[in-house]
Amino acid sequence: MDNDGLSNEQTEKVLQFQDITGLDDMNVCRDILIRHQWDLEVAFQEHLNIREGRPSAYATESRAPAVINDRFLQHVFSSARLSPQREPNGVGGIIRYVFNYMVNFWYSAFSSILSTLLGLFRDQESIPADPLGDVLKFIQTYNEKYPEHPVFYQGTYSQALNDAKNELRFLLVYLHSESTSEAVAFCRGAMSNAEVIEYVNRRMLFWACDMASHEGKRVATAISVRTHPTLLIIGMRANKMIIMGRLEGDCSSEELIRRMDTVVNDNEVWLNQARQDRLERDLTQTLRQQQDEAYQRSLQADQEKQRRKQQEREEAMRIQAAIEAEQLAEQQRKDDIERLKLDLAEQVPSEPEAGAPDTISIVFKLPSGLRLERRFRNTNTMQDIYNFIFCHPDAPDSFEITTNFPKRVLECSGDEPGQTLLLSGLKNREVLFVADLEA
Repeated sequence: MDNDGLSNEQTEKVLQFQDITGLDDMNVCRDILIRHQWDLEVAFQEHLNIREGRPSAYATESRAPAVINDRFLQHVFSSARLSPQREPNGVGGIIRYVFNYMVNFWYSAFSSILSTLLGLFRDQESIPADPLGDVLKFIQTYNEKYPEHPVFYQGTYSQALNDAKNELRFLLVYLHSESTSEAVAFCRGAMSNAEVIEYVNRRMLFWACDMASHEGKRVATAISVRTHPTLLIIGMRANKMIIMGRLEGDCSSEELIRRMDTVVNDNEVWLNQARQDRLERDLTQTLRQQQDEAYQRSLQADQEKQRRKQQEREEAMRIQAAIEAEQLAEQQRKDDIERLKLDLAEQVPSEPEAGAPDTISIVFKLPSGLRLERRFRNTNTMQDIYNFIFCHPDAPDSFEITTNFPKRVLECSGDEPGQTLLLSGLKNREVLFVADLEA
């Protein structure tokens, strides 16, 4: 088997499929797996259906593909016994021989063309009501009379052709006529032979029907069956289904195998070429699909990379916007505090003169280490002290004022003016500490 283009996993599946099916040709195993998208279970089930005569998933078309019926492209074997002909003697004998040969040649050609045209017109007739029923009824009746035979295809002629075309196998067609003694002898003899059965089951699909049924008549007309028994071997040649062999008349099992083998050997090259062409198309399609999948993965990776970059840009912009909003809010807060300081500065009482009665001097120690000393009147409130510190340029924006010992926090801010300095118990030269609440 040519392993080009197959992965190790695909090669292993080919070996597994060959092991469970018993097929000799690994290329056939590979073709079947490729047609079923390398699904081992589905491929085996389809192969089992074909081997047991059941239509596969391919055989869904109700109309059969066109079959070329050209006797010049066929191997024609006939068992009819003709009266012996004397060798032509003299010039007159040779002329008669040539004349008879030309007449038979053109008669055969004209008959084939006429049968084909008639078949085309008859194809326009109404389709039988139950073609599948005709086939299954024939199989049941045949089994009762001739139990030994190759595996019958349990579907219509159209389904059999579709399966043979898609599976690239030979299709052996037999139209039975119980009224002819030769057909009965053929079924009891050659068709029941074990070697014939093994040969047909291994190499072909075998479809048969009764000539007395509607389906049998229709098919017999389409493929020009006029002699009983007649076997037709149909296969793919140059992308067309053609009749490759016509086996007419009763014969021995050895002769039947020889005839079938001749047709198969002479036409196997066409099926092998079709299998190779299909394999190349499937491999090309698989390669294209793999390339498309790789491209899609690469595209998705690029899109994911772009998405992450976009997310990073958006996150950076969001963080920057939050920082700017925070800075703006902080600046707004500072501006509001500056305006408030300007407003409260007008409310700070003026400092009394040194030595003025009812005054006390208070020392403030700011967080920066700066010492401030300021005189206030006893009637000034704690809110006045707070406003004085708040409006100082070196004072923190948020603070509290505490005494040193014993340490206590003075209530000097709020909506109410608070106590007067006299009532708060502050003494002259009292040292108060300003603590930064934001530090």
